[in-house]
Amino acid sequence: MANLKDIKRKISSVKNTQKTTRAMKLVSTAKLMKAKLAAEQSKEYAAKINEVLSEISYKINQYRVGGIKSRFFDINDNPKVVDIIFITADKGLCGGFNIQTIKAVSKLLDEYNAKKAKVRLKAIGKKGIAYFNFKGIELFDKRVGVSSAPTFEKASEIINIAIDDFLAGKTDRVILVHNGYKNMISQELKVLDLVPVKTFDKPDDVSTSMIEVEPEDNMKLLDELVKKYFEYNMYYSLIDSLAAEHSARMQAMDSATNNANDRVQELTLEYNKARQGSITTELIEIISGVEAQK
Repeated sequence: MANLKDIKRKISSVKNTQKTTRAMKLVSTAKLMKAKLAAEQSKEYAAKINEVLSEISYKINQYRVGGIKSRFFDINDNPKVVDIIFITADKGLCGGFNIQTIKAVSKLLDEYNAKKAKVRLKAIGKKGIAYFNFKGIELFDKRVGVSSAPTFEKASEIINIAIDDFLAGKTDRVILVHNGYKNMISQELKVLDLVPVKTFDKPDDVSTSMIEVEPEDNMKLLDELVKKYFEYNMYYSLIDSLAAEHSARMQAMDSATNNANDRVQELTLEYNKARQGSITTELIEIISGVEAQK
């Protein structure tokens, strides 16, 4: 027979856990609303600047327009050194949010290693750093406190270092990996080949374009646009990841709260059965005592 005091102690413990998970869900929901708004406001701008740069890249590479030569638009199918910048959370309790990003990075690492390319991993977030440190995999750069409180200045600093290395010929490709916000209940893994700038796959995509690429005179404008493209994609990835993190944590805490509620019901049923059994035993002992005195 289960001890009634032990069962009551378990019920109390689970209820306390339930209070914590419910509170964390409410906090994550409130934070999600703010992060979601920031991500949605930035999404359209990020998509448009990506579209413009992709179109310019296509024209430069396919039509060789304007005599423009830029390493940013040079197609390289066999990179020797690759920078992979990936974003994870600084905190846990968010389900499989971090592991999705880690799996994607590990897969890319294996693919480039198989091609004999050197990979420089640049980690943003404690969870990703802890994982690869545990695995004994070298991290070229580590950033803590950025994924939980992203700013445009921090994003610019991180990406400009990577771009400077690319322009100096130290790397041949820069890739961004993060788990992004899809909706309130799901996230979407995103892998972006940031540089060289990805082009459209089909010529039809640019057939009716009004964009014209001119030499020299507009190079300063193009350089400024490219800089904004890098900085804004880095910043958008950070805020998109933060929104997804809060969404994942909200779902995880909701599931934990429901599981705690189910466990309380199970323990309550077990307590009632044990209590009923205890009462029955006492009645039998009393009856037996009375019979023995007759």
